[in-house]
Amino acid sequence: MSSEPRRALVASPTQAARAAEERLRAAYDFVPVEQADMIIALGGDGFMLQTLHSMLEGRRIVPIFGMNLGTVGFLMNEWRLERLDQRLDKAKSFKVNPLRMTVDTVDGERFSIPAINEVSLLRETRQTAKLEVQVNGRTVLPELVCDGVLVATPAGSTAYNLSAHGPILPLGSALVALTPISPFRPRRWRGAILPENTVIRFIVLDPVKRPVSAVADQREVRDIAQVEIGIDRATPLTLLFDPEHTLDDRIAAEQFIA
Repeated sequence: MSSEPRRALVASPTQAARAAEERLRAAYDFVPVEQADMIIALGGDGFMLQTLHSMLEGRRIVPIFGMNLGTVGFLMNEWRLERLDQRLDKAKSFKVNPLRMTVDTVDGERFSIPAINEVSLLRETRQTAKLEVQVNGRTVLPELVCDGVLVATPAGSTAYNLSAHGPILPLGSALVALTPISPFRPRRWRGAILPENTVIRFIVLDPVKRPVSAVADQREVRDIAQVEIGIDRATPLTLLFDPEHTLDDRIAAEQFIA
């Protein structure tokens, strides 16, 4: 007979999350994160992304069950103190493959950073960015003039991507969204939906005069020369949700919100 999974508890620094953490620790047993088989995260979507990135950086990845004590909480479950054991037993798991961006800067530095929601390229000054867009080694847009552009996963398609008028992608669709941010030329281009095994490369045209930054979720690299983006299948993440409030249901429901 297998033993119960060892659970760790982490919380954002907000007053509400810290108060909830105290109540949970008084009611249930927890172990340090490095000993855990699963993590309970208290906070909002930003804290969930922070926790997921910490696992990726530490190369020790376990399932995570979030409870919303933040603002949006799209990646979180409802906060409740009661019946935690039963909720975890019945929780539905979702595998999320993060993006991996490989960035070369103007100064010759290289960075490799994961992103769960999206990778965004953004202009750093008042001047528009000018980018060459390549898909699987083929130039599809010789010059995209814009405020920026982003590549979003299905899990992130209802975040910044949706605000930039990008498509909502069903979870499990094996797709990514390529969405321009305030495009000027080509004026009628509104983005693309691509298979998740696509490799997308952006080359910054005139990066000194028109500097561009690249942001993977919350981590930014400034003054980039080019960035390559693809799905990282080596480090899948597992999110846990209450059966009545699963991530795929939330993503589908977003399509009907006026």
